[in-house]
Amino acid sequence: MTRLTAEKCVACRADSPRVTADEIRELKPQIPEWKVVRLDDIERLERTFKFDNFQKALDFTNAVGAMAEAEDHHPKLTTEWGRVNVMWWTHKIRGLHRNDLVAAAKTDQIYAKK
Repeated sequence: MTRLTAEKCVACRADSPRVTADEIRELKPQIPEWKVVRLDDIERLERTFKFDNFQKALDFTNAVGAMAEAEDHHPKLTTEWGRVNVMWWTHKIRGLHRNDLVAAAKTDQIYAKK
């Protein structure tokens, strides 16, 4: 199995396939802290990251933003004192694409380097 962090997000079209439940089960062990949530009838990946202060949370937010720009795939980021909530989903398909799991794994990689 390919490590998600070794993959690159690919351009997604409106007819691109969503990941299946089996694919999520297979890949989820690589991103164990992420939850699959349903919001506005759209499945998303969500995780909240904890920090000692606002500056560290902001630095993480900026690092995730830089990765998102490089991958051309963008999350919802909510930055507060001591925490950052990250949500990944693919707007074009109104659900989860493999890109979202790749981006979640890369987000974890950024957090591990903090």
